[in-house]
Amino acid sequence: MSHHTLPPIARETVGAPAGTGVAVPPHTATPHTAAQPTSDSGPPTEDRPSAEGPSAEGPLSVWPGSTTPLGHDDLAVGGVPLTEVADRFGTPSYVLDEDEIRRRCRAYLRTFPDAEVYYAAKAFLCRAMVHWVQEEGLGLDVCSAGELELAVTTGFPPERMVLHGNAKSPADLRAALRLGVGRIALDNTSEIARLAAAVPAGSRQKVLIRVVPGIAAGGHAKIRTGTDDQKFGLSIADGSAQHAIARVLSQPRLELVGLHCHLGSQITTVKPYLSAVRRLIGLLARIREQHGSTLPELNLGGGHGVAYRPGEPALDLASLGARIRAELARGCAAAGLPVPRLAVEPGRAIAGPAGVVLYRVLSVKRTGGHTFVAVDGGMSDNPRPALYGVRYAPRLVGRDAAAATEPVTVVGRHCEAGDVLAADVPLPADVRPGDLLAVPVAGAYQLSMASGYNLVGRPPVVAVTAGHARLLVRRESLADIQERDIGL
Repeated sequence: MSHHTLPPIARETVGAPAGTGVAVPPHTATPHTAAQPTSDSGPPTEDRPSAEGPSAEGPLSVWPGSTTPLGHDDLAVGGVPLTEVADRFGTPSYVLDEDEIRRRCRAYLRTFPDAEVYYAAKAFLCRAMVHWVQEEGLGLDVCSAGELELAVTTGFPPERMVLHGNAKSPADLRAALRLGVGRIALDNTSEIARLAAAVPAGSRQKVLIRVVPGIAAGGHAKIRTGTDDQKFGLSIADGSAQHAIARVLSQPRLELVGLHCHLGSQITTVKPYLSAVRRLIGLLARIREQHGSTLPELNLGGGHGVAYRPGEPALDLASLGARIRAELARGCAAAGLPVPRLAVEPGRAIAGPAGVVLYRVLSVKRTGGHTFVAVDGGMSDNPRPALYGVRYAPRLVGRDAAAATEPVTVVGRHCEAGDVLAADVPLPADVRPGDLLAVPVAGAYQLSMASGYNLVGRPPVVAVTAGHARLLVRRESLADIQERDIGL
């Protein structure tokens, strides 16, 4: 596993891996040698930007840490040339750097040594991912009976899971109780009576209350969940959270162990989290005053932002951990409260920067002053540009370009004008059908949000590590699609 300092400027030479994603605490080792996890409880401080600072700006700065350039403008990830992956598994294909995922899990545990770290399964989940997360010592945040069952049947301990969801179905709750999920985050008052009635007599289910602290944070309006004008959680401002807390405390089969909040996604500054800590400490103090209960847990959710293109800001993980712990200690001391056990739920920040998606160019069209490079995937395997306007940095791999770059728009194959994967990005002017394009930071919220649009089938997932590639999730075939269609 090739560990390296994140996120200094990358040098695009063999043996100098680049920084990527969330600004995780530095951890260096000689390239192409396995580095042992450190035993330090606090992250180092050298070579790190400020909490609101930019990520590295090198050409490979947003690629997995094992990425190394090869001849003919090819790249290797996990010691495997991307052209080899494309030849063996076809395109589109998703490539996951296993060591990068494990390294990011370890970085979170080092940064939050006394906290519970839950991987947010909604970012991306498969059996191998469950296995990696379990081996690295993280818990799991799931949002449905499907995610829960997949994890449990893979061997993940259900007591180390939290079940989320703004509208959990009866089947979700039944599965959680049957399998023994550790905590259920209650998101609305309807769930309180429904869950309490389903808990077997003589037992108690640990629950959290998801509260809305009234803080706007996140990279897009559609992924901001800490304000009162969206569907998640219970508002502190209008008293909904306090009412729900009183109702839970009156249920003998429910054990309220803490509060949960999630401010949004793709947050790149520490300040919103500190504001949330202050407001939740205030609520914890009111709960003790009004009900005589001191809640032992505080879950701050995730939403930790990563850089999708060189030079974009990324959340500084080391600063986040240090400043949250300091704010929590200060606020609890002032309120006369014991410091609750902290929990965080990173998803994108673990899976996103570890993934690369590969596409083949199908056509190049120059019209109306624009150059459209169409590939063999699109919004069916990555709807995020259409949903949130996310911008990526695709790269030509596998051949030496003979021309300078020009701005092009990389589009998908689907029958939608909005099927644009990357607008106005620099690619060689001689890009042509058959070329291989690779897009970094593809590990989260792409394949997990994939659809069956146009019945093209979802791409496979390939893991790379130590020079070997193996299939994790096979390509969805036409036969798979037809088998679900059982009647006329």
